[in-house]
Amino acid sequence: MTKALLEHEIGEQVELYLLIKSSTKSIASNGKPFLTLILQDSSGEIEAKLWDASDQDEKNYQAERIVKVVGDIHNYRGRNQLKLRQIRPIAPTENYRIADFLETAPLSQEEMAEKITRYIFEMKNSHIQRITRHLLKKYQSVFFEYPAATKNHHEYVSGLAYHVVSMLDLAKSIAQLYPSLNRDLLYAGVILHDLGKVIELSGPISTSYTVVGNLLGHITIMVNEIGKAADELGITGEEVVILQHLVLSHHGKQEWGSPKPPLIKEAEILHYIDNLDAKMNMLDRALQHVKPGEYTERIFALDNRSFYKPTI
Repeated sequence: MTKALLEHEIGEQVELYLLIKSSTKSIASNGKPFLTLILQDSSGEIEAKLWDASDQDEKNYQAERIVKVVGDIHNYRGRNQLKLRQIRPIAPTENYRIADFLETAPLSQEEMAEKITRYIFEMKNSHIQRITRHLLKKYQSVFFEYPAATKNHHEYVSGLAYHVVSMLDLAKSIAQLYPSLNRDLLYAGVILHDLGKVIELSGPISTSYTVVGNLLGHITIMVNEIGKAADELGITGEEVVILQHLVLSHHGKQEWGSPKPPLIKEAEILHYIDNLDAKMNMLDRALQHVKPGEYTERIFALDNRSFYKPTI
């Protein structure tokens, strides 16, 4: 059975069909152009360089193209790379679908939808529940397909919904330990905090930022959406402002992208839950590709650290 991309170890040769997730042209120190390719299959992704790239190479190896590659896995500055020996576009007779190469969440869309619906039905405040249900219904089809990010965490098909489901389970456990927390606010904050990414990002394949995403960002987008939802539903009151604050502050600090720091208890907890789930996702995905007694690749979003996998 052919091994998947990330099942290969350093020094092993790879001969696989892969999807180009992204292709970026740069100029080397010798003045010649090269392409940085992010290649992926359902196990994950890896970077490769195509040196001395021609104009035709740039056309052939664009994002969302499927290619046949032969190369070797090697380590460069703490991260695995694929050193290309051969690369070519697939022929018309080679029947591959983009879907065959996409990493997906470990839960089905139906399972995640059922879990999120249960949490919404647990809400006792009708204003919070109605706004949350209204916005989720408005973007439901894309919410359950989109990744949570372009890189770093939950950057796969249905990653956004899986991130939310994991955070909801965390929120429930924390609320049981600290019953003074307002569960309605916490659950709604979890569901809505990243929902703006369905507008900020381009989609589940070769994900990039949209024009609106670059200019506004998912936080601003969702704050506006909450305001519009409240107007459409005829809802007024403090709940609207508090929901907007939860979204505004969930990154925690201005330097991390939040216009306001958390100023209510549930906003502070939402920030910690979001941060914890994102970091655990990064760690779990990195550690699953190393053996006990080895270190992971450097994880940029975790201060560029390599994590050790204990033998115990």
